Amino acid sequence: MTTIFTNATVFSGREHEPLHEAVAVSSGRIIATGDAETVRSVVGPGAQSVDLNGALLAPGFVEAHTHMTMLGRAVDKVQLRDCSNLDEITDRLLQARRRAPNAKFLLGAGWMFAALPGGIPLAAMLDAAIPDIPVLLDSNDVHSSWVNTAALNAMGIDAATPNPPGGEIVRGSDGEATGFLLENAAVEYAWTYLDEIATDDDRDRFLDNAFQVYLQNGVTAASDMGLNEADLATFHRRLERDGRLPFPVTAYWLLRPTGDHAEDLKSLDRAIEVRDLAAQWQGADWFRIVGVKFILDGVIDACTAAMRSPYANGSDPEPIWSLETAGPIAVAADAHGLQLAMHAIGDHASEIAVDIVEKCIERNGPKRRAPRIEHLESVTDATIKRAAALGVFASMQPVHCDPMIMGNWMEMLGDERAEAGFPWQKFRDAGVRIALGTDAPTAPHQTAHNLFIALTTRSALMPGPETYHVERAFTPGQALAGLTQHAADAGGFDDGIGAIVPGGRANLVVLDANPFNDGTDKLLESAVLRTLVDGEQVWPHDPEKK
Repeated sequence: MTTIFTNATVFSGREHEPLHEAVAVSSGRIIATGDAETVRSVVGPGAQSVDLNGALLAPGFVEAHTHMTMLGRAVDKVQLRDCSNLDEITDRLLQARRRAPNAKFLLGAGWMFAALPGGIPLAAMLDAAIPDIPVLLDSNDVHSSWVNTAALNAMGIDAATPNPPGGEIVRGSDGEATGFLLENAAVEYAWTYLDEIATDDDRDRFLDNAFQVYLQNGVTAASDMGLNEADLATFHRRLERDGRLPFPVTAYWLLRPTGDHAEDLKSLDRAIEVRDLAAQWQGADWFRIVGVKFILDGVIDACTAAMRSPYANGSDPEPIWSLETAGPIAVAADAHGLQLAMHAIGDHASEIAVDIVEKCIERNGPKRRAPRIEHLESVTDATIKRAAALGVFASMQPVHCDPMIMGNWMEMLGDERAEAGFPWQKFRDAGVRIALGTDAPTAPHQTAHNLFIALTTRSALMPGPETYHVERAFTPGQALAGLTQHAADAGGFDDGIGAIVPGGRANLVVLDANPFNDGTDKLLESAVLRTLVDGEQVWPHDPEKK
């Protein structure tokens, strides 16, 4: 059956192309787009016609930066992002405990530094409410964990436990852990503990949760930016069960620094091995490992991002990966055809990231690459210029600079840098392609809210007139391109994903808010009317289909 969607505002995925009004779909492919008369003439008689009443019809959104199983796990966690003080946090945890009195642990997510006395999380604060079972709470940015004493004991952390490379177990004057795990300490201890207590059934549910919430938000492709062994096995089980995924996923294997070059090379060898292994799986066209991920630094809120000058409190952290440690691994990865994704939030870390790309080009010569730098929250003009010259994608997340959560970020920098963050307009002016994502679960996963912040620089969490430097705002075409075509290109997708082009896969979204015509505030209450993958409507579900 051929279907013609008419009376729509059709965005192709390319910001400079004109808008159209109709799209024809058949056998999971786009067969024509343009004005309604032209499309009907191409299709011929007998096609089904669907009137979209002026709604936005766009390529299905491509989530440029996510952590699928972590997002799915976060759906099950106690949500703390909107808690403004410690009492609200503990009250919400106690409510969850009362709902599950036999629970063996309690997990939460999204707490803000500004909600805590002095901005410092302590185990004692949680012990006062829930002392008897482990409590593990992800920070809003998921770069640190706040835990109670029972959790410290469950993880085996005591005064003699060493800090892992690139991480810190925060300690008191007595040398004992205070309940705050920074960066790779959260990964090494909290994340490992969570992996140990999760069953395969849990992980399968997490992945199902993530696909479900994304389809509800019009996402029809995603890049998983930190794949590990447990994630790999979870995707494999899903492919073995169904022969496909609900939508295509590309993945980047997470490389964690060990402090030993030989061990780091072994981690890269494993990335190459699993890339080639996954390519042989049933359903391999739905899941591909395309690159490796380096977390070069931390986050500004916790003063762990690598900056060129110290923070307001005088701290001056080193990068998690240096050019000397990451460079040789990245060059080897590049030589084996793995794309580079580099988390770099601080202005010094982003300098290291472009240095790494330059080193790959120098050592391995010119070839097709899609290097990407993730986040780029504080970045110099010189780095932006270099990124443009090197063809680097800027992978950025508008939801990370929602004005509601910017207070602590700005306070930690404390000088002119606080007013110069997230310089989207400078990347655009320099010709850097910007891929937009959410980094869920470190921020809300709702695509329409991400789009709203990109267009307005206002808060989606607490709507109001406050902005963070409105000159950074995207036009509707620029933002939608970042959520579709640029995100697809950065993530290694092909076959027409991220675009509406004849012959391409019919992965589409219909949104009842049209940013080209409607006021932007409508996005905050918008609904996805249809999500299609390969021409099949997957949201809302058709009750007549099993």
